[in-house]
Amino acid sequence: MNSVAGCADDALAGLVACNPNLQLLQGYRVVLRSDLDSLKGQVALLSGGGSGHEPAHAGFIGKGMLTGVIAGAVFTAPAVGSILAAIRTVAQVGTAGILLIVKNYTGDRLNFGLAREQARAEGIPVEMVVIGDDCAFTTVRKAGRRGLCGTVLIHKVAGALAEAGAGLKEITERVSVVAKAMGTLGVSLSFCSVPGSSKPTFNLAADEVELGLGIHGEAGVRRIKMATADQIVTLMLDHMTNSSSVSHVSVQSGSSVVLMVNNLGGLSVLELGIVADAAVRTLEGRGVKVARALVGTFMSSLEMPGLSLTLLLVDEPLLKLIDAETTASAWPNTPKVFVTGRKRTRAAPSRPSEAPDFTTEGLLSKRMALVLERVCTTLLDLEEYLNALDRVSGDGDCGTTHSRAARAIQEQLREGPPPASPAKMLSELSLLLLEKMGGSSGALYGLFLTAAAQPLKTSTDLPAWSAAMDAGLEAMKKYGKAAPGDRTMLDSLWAAGQELQALRHPNANLFHILTKAVESAEAAAQATKDMTAGAGRASYISSMKLDQPDPGAVAAAAILRAILEVLQNLESL
Repeated sequence: MNSVAGCADDALAGLVACNPNLQLLQGYRVVLRSDLDSLKGQVALLSGGGSGHEPAHAGFIGKGMLTGVIAGAVFTAPAVGSILAAIRTVAQVGTAGILLIVKNYTGDRLNFGLAREQARAEGIPVEMVVIGDDCAFTTVRKAGRRGLCGTVLIHKVAGALAEAGAGLKEITERVSVVAKAMGTLGVSLSFCSVPGSSKPTFNLAADEVELGLGIHGEAGVRRIKMATADQIVTLMLDHMTNSSSVSHVSVQSGSSVVLMVNNLGGLSVLELGIVADAAVRTLEGRGVKVARALVGTFMSSLEMPGLSLTLLLVDEPLLKLIDAETTASAWPNTPKVFVTGRKRTRAAPSRPSEAPDFTTEGLLSKRMALVLERVCTTLLDLEEYLNALDRVSGDGDCGTTHSRAARAIQEQLREGPPPASPAKMLSELSLLLLEKMGGSSGALYGLFLTAAAQPLKTSTDLPAWSAAMDAGLEAMKKYGKAAPGDRTMLDSLWAAGQELQALRHPNANLFHILTKAVESAEAAAQATKDMTAGAGRASYISSMKLDQPDPGAVAAAAILRAILEVLQNLESL
């Protein structure tokens, strides 16, 4: 940031600079709709609070939601003068009254309330609703329930009513009823960092999670041990719907709800997806119908690594208000259909029918199984070594990726022997690796095996195996964009492929050629430590740091060595 004092102003300036539908009120920390003059005769909606909760509240300004927002400094209620200036500005365009939507915090209540009283003294019709949707506390608190992410749903409902032409009294009464039918609960892995403050707002052990915290970094009501997403979501929903708690949401089997999964600022989208899945599954498992599911960042707490869940009980009229159109930039474009009851999977496509095997020899199938078993054992033994090599030039998972492939092949072999047809065996192996191995290695092996299978469909003599190797290498070059000398797995395979050209000659000595091919592959793998990477992740690393052979090349050479040794053993029997 540029400065602690100016961070809230700079953030609002950035929002307005990038959104032509918004304007700043000169001299105040206020953001308004740029089409304010078009609201003559319509109820206006103002909200706000401390900064640090972005995209709340300014992200929810727009047709069908808020008219404007008054912002304070980070986690600080906005000034009375700014609130009053916003009220006067909106009133001067001829609006039919103003509703202030305020989260239940002392500073917000006081400052918005004082501004309301002054505006009413000036003859401006102003009403105020105070939103408290916190489900954390189980007993009555004098201060009431804190205002949390559910406030955004009130923005939406009130905005839809205002857009439909409802009057100030009606909107105030209806949103007051809606606010009583919702609840929110937060959970976090850690505190947030307040600009200008070097001290944490609370401390957590590495294996603890804070339950029921607010949106200003304040501690929650309970600390729990780290658990899985499913377990934490279950605990949250149990707490939110526990009828013995005065702040519970009366959700029961048969209820319809809007679910909000809100990022408190520091979670990845991946984690939100995991939590959303757990929440929907848990609710539906209890007979609750999820009408809409809103997942994203709606009301954050700076960069806090946590989330909140909000449940709002809904019926069809209320759903129509939730679904009503809005131009607010932070409101998600959610399908206007029930989440529960929708079919979430589509049947996988059936595999294309294949020509019958031209050979069904059981002996060949058994030999293939022995080869595959040895390859798997080899890769599993090399897991840690390959990971260590990969940490130099990649993300350190090359061994893990190859072990994942090995375990998938072993599982397949336990289900039954491989096909006797080499072409079919390579094709099935390709599909397995593409699905189970993952990473670029899985894609490259899949390409190689798919292409290599083609020449073997019509013949399995020695020249056909050489042609299969060539076809696989060309596919890897074409789609992997690597060439021999680029310090990749292709270096080992390419060296072996050059030796296998000799299989095309009459009276070729299979084992002599295979031995030379494997030795060439191993030599090429070791030679990669002296190469400058030209493809893959290693190409982004300075060659000065790459003093170890490429793990992919080492793995490919090891696979070829394993194949050779099994074939030699079988030949000696």
